[in-house]
Amino acid sequence: MNLELLGGIVSAFWLGILTSISPCPLATNLTAVSYIGRQVDSRKRVFLAGLIYTLGRGITYTVLGMVLVRSMSDLPAISHFLQKYMNMILGPVLVLVGMVLLNLISFGTGGGFSAGRLKNSVNRAGIWGAGLLGVLFALSFCPTSAALFFGSALPLALRANSSVVIPLAYGVATGVPVLLLSIVLAAGVDKASRIFDKVEVFQKYASKVTGVLFILVGVYLSLVHIFGVQL
Repeated sequence: MNLELLGGIVSAFWLGILTSISPCPLATNLTAVSYIGRQVDSRKRVFLAGLIYTLGRGITYTVLGMVLVRSMSDLPAISHFLQKYMNMILGPVLVLVGMVLLNLISFGTGGGFSAGRLKNSVNRAGIWGAGLLGVLFALSFCPTSAALFFGSALPLALRANSSVVIPLAYGVATGVPVLLLSIVLAAGVDKASRIFDKVEVFQKYASKVTGVLFILVGVYLSLVHIFGVQL
């Protein structure tokens, strides 16, 4: 495994964690935890439901990554364009994503998915309903998750020519909090509320730190690859 791919996997996993604890995706993840805790009747099934939910998200992002990365790479014109201009595009994109994470730019929060519309279908699926929720919530892009996936994780996959591993790392990471909270629920529901509070505090600081880093890296790439500044 080369260093570029390894770095891409680590970065994608971190982006997935950051996505999972951002306000809109965090709300869907907490909805999933509530569903898991309500629908299953044993500790083992609680854990399995959390695992199935996480796999549902991971598989969804992997399929999206495979389709998008391979389609872009297989078209010579697009591939040539990306090789020539990727660094020029990536700089402004990183600045934009960083500004979103710092709440300097707001697109609203209306993109979240409403699970109520498919409540009956999910309930009938039993423990596998958790996997269905994972797929549906992964596809319900809100501004933050869309910015992090399309603006950061997907370019990482393109640069490393990884249509499977990097999207999978990102997707699995978006479900990790649900998996961890499922373990907490299996051990004792009374501990879950304290975990929620800590996640919200961590999200605030993680978003700010990552936002600043994205802006700094984006500015650097823009200066070097767009304006030709030698640093």
